[in-house]
Amino acid sequence: MIETDIRTLGFNPFDKIGKEWFLIAAGDSDGYNMMTASWGFMGVMWGKPSVQIVVRPTRYTYDFLNKHDIFTLSWFDEKYRDALSFCGSNSGRDVDKTEKTGLTPVFTDGSVAFAESSLTLVCRKVFTMPMDKNGLDESVDAKWNSKDPIHCEFIGEIIKVYEG
Repeated sequence: MIETDIRTLGFNPFDKIGKEWFLIAAGDSDGYNMMTASWGFMGVMWGKPSVQIVVRPTRYTYDFLNKHDIFTLSWFDEKYRDALSFCGSNSGRDVDKTEKTGLTPVFTDGSVAFAESSLTLVCRKVFTMPMDKNGLDESVDAKWNSKDPIHCEFIGEIIKVYEG
């Protein structure tokens, strides 16, 4: 992993987030978890390059996000699509995801990332709030929240970027 300046990255965030998917990871060498996501935002918040992710409180990764101030978002080449699919459909409570996927954890900057990632954003948590159904469009609520609890929002300042 080579540290790079976020301003030198050239990508479409709609493709990066919505089509390529990514892993949200939090924790340290004493314990960590990761989950696949395809929702989120990138931009500038409070004058800082930032990301916004949403995680349901029932997800195992949620516990690690709450416990730790640093989290990572990692993207991978297409050949890792099966690993991302596995991480999105299996709980770290029940299975060792790194063992099953072959991904190699790298403990850096107060969190966990993965040696195989092509891009990793290291983020410092600056805001956490459960999403509220008040004001939420009813069709969105019916489609995305009918069976599971509503997501919690996390905003993170991007403090480091690694490529390769």
